[in-house]
Amino acid sequence: MDRGNNVRGAHFLLSLIEPDDAATVQRRLGIGEPEANPAQWSASQLHRLQAPQSTLLWMLERDDPATNALVYHHADITDAVKRDVLRGTPFGTARGPLPVVGTCDKADCSHREPELAVSPYGLVGGLRRARSMAAARVAAGAVSRADWPEIADADRVEPLPGYARWALSIRIDCPPEVRAQFGSHPKFTHRLRQAGIVGYPREYVERWTPARSVLDVLHVGTTLFPERTREAAEFLAPLVRRELGANPEAWAVLAQVLPTFTGTAPELVRTCGAVAGL
Repeated sequence: MDRGNNVRGAHFLLSLIEPDDAATVQRRLGIGEPEANPAQWSASQLHRLQAPQSTLLWMLERDDPATNALVYHHADITDAVKRDVLRGTPFGTARGPLPVVGTCDKADCSHREPELAVSPYGLVGGLRRARSMAAARVAAGAVSRADWPEIADADRVEPLPGYARWALSIRIDCPPEVRAQFGSHPKFTHRLRQAGIVGYPREYVERWTPARSVLDVLHVGTTLFPERTREAAEFLAPLVRRELGANPEAWAVLAQVLPTFTGTAPELVRTCGAVAGL
């Protein structure tokens, strides 16, 4: 088996069966141990692994200052999210403000809060006056974590323009219930996926491809967003135990097809189990 990313995916699946069985499979197939220093992983690796943008939110939901610092430096994080991080705003269930540590290790970084471009018509007024995607992105960029209830209420009173709804929906920190309020049409869902937005780990496992990328991301996620990764594991584990279990032939098939398999992770597991059973 490839010693690169494909091993990460195999390790994640092996973690879903009994430890003794996993060890036996590892020995039979020559799969090495996981990376010895998972703490070295950073948010930038998620981009290289084709992770959806929502994994950055899953990291923030830990309410862990060190993890927040990793997200703070990611190239795709908006100024609004950066400001919330600098203010110690919780994204999960913790009570704030959170400690702010290590947000920047550059000598020329002042740690000043980014200034957000708020419309003279106010937050909601700016969104209502957005007549282009560029204008909507600017207006949506001024929304902070505490503003989402106001945005949702305003949309219920009078639906926001389409551009504004879209610009808000592709914010990683848009609450799922607010995003659902903005639209549920299949085209809308497709566009969200293109923007890297995924609601929940089960959806990620069931619908995203290729399986190799999904499994690599989940393996890294055991360190970067363990709670969300556990949700994915709980969904996938029964299938892995039933289709692969301790069967070395099924795992050997997986080692062969994982690098080029284009389907989802459940499809990968079912295919390997079926081939091994022939």
